[in-house]
Amino acid sequence: MRLILFRLIGILEVAGGFYGMATVLPRLLAIGPLHTAAIGLIQFALYAFVLVAGVLLLENSERGIRFSSIAQLLQLPLIATPIFVYALHCGACIDLYAALHIPTRPELSWQFGSQRFMLAFSGPGVSRLGVNVLALLSWLVLKLR
Repeated sequence: MRLILFRLIGILEVAGGFYGMATVLPRLLAIGPLHTAAIGLIQFALYAFVLVAGVLLLENSERGIRFSSIAQLLQLPLIATPIFVYALHCGACIDLYAALHIPTRPELSWQFGSQRFMLAFSGPGVSRLGVNVLALLSWLVLKLR
């Protein structure tokens, strides 16, 4: 069972990392402002890291387990405040979050076969905080060696 779950996590990491790199690369090749290029390079590096972690996990390497744990922790937080925004997912996500306004209520959303990266120092009008439940479960599975 452990091997099946590790392979599923590895497949999602490889697919999400590859898809993310493929969507970022054309924007990196286009000439633009330095701020956009810096965010694009960070985005490309994160997707490349997740792709390598997935490949190593599929090879059943100890380093793959360690890198995949880090990759899942990077996908865990969902932060959207007026000052700072951060979110990352590769392959799939199940997001549980709450908008920080009255009335505060939890919301659940999910995506499969997708990627997302948001990093900015100016955020949306409505603040949200949450967690990627799928990344949390994947991280726990990786800890169950």
